[in-house]
Amino acid sequence: MKIKKNILVTSIIWFLLISASLSWNYHNIRLEQKEIALQTARSFFQQIVITRTWNARHGGLYAPVSQTTQPKPYLTSPRRDIAVADGFSLTMINPAFMTRQISEIARQKKGIQFHITSLRPLRPNNSPSPREKAALENFEKNIAEVGHFIKEEGRARFFYMAPLYTEKSCLPCHAKQGYTEGDIRGGISVTLPFIRPLPVTSLLWGHLAIGLAGLMGIVFAGLRLNRAYQIIKRQVVFDALTGIPNRRSFSESILREFKRSRRTKAPLSLILCDIDNFKEFNDTYGHISGDLCLQKVALAIDKTLQSPGDFCARYGGEEFVIILVGTPLAGAMHVAERIRKNIVDLAIPHARSLPLQLITISLGVATSEDTALISHEDLIRLADKALYLAKDKGKNQIEAFPEIEYAKE
Repeated sequence: MKIKKNILVTSIIWFLLISASLSWNYHNIRLEQKEIALQTARSFFQQIVITRTWNARHGGLYAPVSQTTQPKPYLTSPRRDIAVADGFSLTMINPAFMTRQISEIARQKKGIQFHITSLRPLRPNNSPSPREKAALENFEKNIAEVGHFIKEEGRARFFYMAPLYTEKSCLPCHAKQGYTEGDIRGGISVTLPFIRPLPVTSLLWGHLAIGLAGLMGIVFAGLRLNRAYQIIKRQVVFDALTGIPNRRSFSESILREFKRSRRTKAPLSLILCDIDNFKEFNDTYGHISGDLCLQKVALAIDKTLQSPGDFCARYGGEEFVIILVGTPLAGAMHVAERIRKNIVDLAIPHARSLPLQLITISLGVATSEDTALISHEDLIRLADKALYLAKDKGKNQIEAFPEIEYAKE
């Protein structure tokens, strides 16, 4: 029972460890995913900033005026538009205009989305969304960047935003708005649309497989340990050769049953029996045959007993002992006779055991009901006396303790 309890406790601890590992790995994967998304967004943001810086350092670029590229009304530079030929003119593309056009192309491609915005935009379409506005306000509090997962249209995305600082090359256009070099004049948000889904299923199945394998190992090892414990326990209380209880087990049982007999005033009988001429049997047929003989005799004795409380054990060598709970002398004599007859019926040849030339057994019976016995040792001693009397009278017979006393009278 204790081993089974230990198996249960160990299994619970193992389950908790697997659960903790699953939680820890899931947390780390989320952190790793966020770090990958953050680095990707930072790289994209820096590329936009570098492109804008290149544009600003060249004082803006020029592109042909077309349906999609119209002169920017918020750009007041006298060199905004240049007429090149009849029907063909160029317009200045400053960093903000360039960023907006690139973002529109990105939106059409349905890839990474980005948006230039500000708390004080010149162009209404550059007004911040609630999420961008919160990020811009955080930048005013010296927060360097903002990055977190969001859900849009049922899909996981990563939102990133960092501030745009006013550089010297930006002042020609933005100085009139009150910006000075180093001021935050807005920010660019980057939204990554394709975030790799967390491998929750594979992680769960992997830990489940490890957990079940470990659990099976614990149960298997526990059962092996329990089996080993049962074997050791059996070796302590059972005789290895015959398979019936040993003398130690008998000593515990007779003490327990004798005390119960004295307490309940119920009779308790004891039978000591010894295989006749067993030394000669070993000398004639060998020890292997002797061991087989002991096993057959032990089995025959055990099968003879019918009451649930009856108990037999190997007392030592070729001796056996039987405890009959609640059995008076007459009943014990009846059981002893059945045992004697069943041993003869085994028909184990023994040429040096006369007159039957078969294995036989002698038995001595003692009952606590008929005597003023003061201990279980007295009961054993008297049964032993009866056994020796049966041997002296020619073997293959039964003697009882009261009959010994009557003989003395």
